[in-house]
Amino acid sequence: MIPIREGNGSVTFHVEVHPRAKKNAITGEVGDALKLALTAPAIEGRANTACIEFFAKLLKVPRSSVTIASGERNRLKVIQIARVTAEQFRQRLTK
Repeated sequence: MIPIREGNGSVTFHVEVHPRAKKNAITGEVGDALKLALTAPAIEGRANTACIEFFAKLLKVPRSSVTIASGERNRLKVIQIARVTAEQFRQRLTK
């Protein structure tokens, strides 16, 4: 399991995004990051928007609770999710 940092009512974790995939899914782990396949291309921020929508739907939180803390123009991103604990994150990830 990847490292998840918890603080100030939110969790942060690393994600490596692979755009233009066949379907949106977590496909494994790469080092300390989740490997996330997205159908959206990495053009005009579409992959970033798809990443936010994917985690909002997966974790059942509003889109406004999910932000890209760093890496908006990079495959390796740090995702921050408000109002979720590390335990809740792990539980929802394994379902």
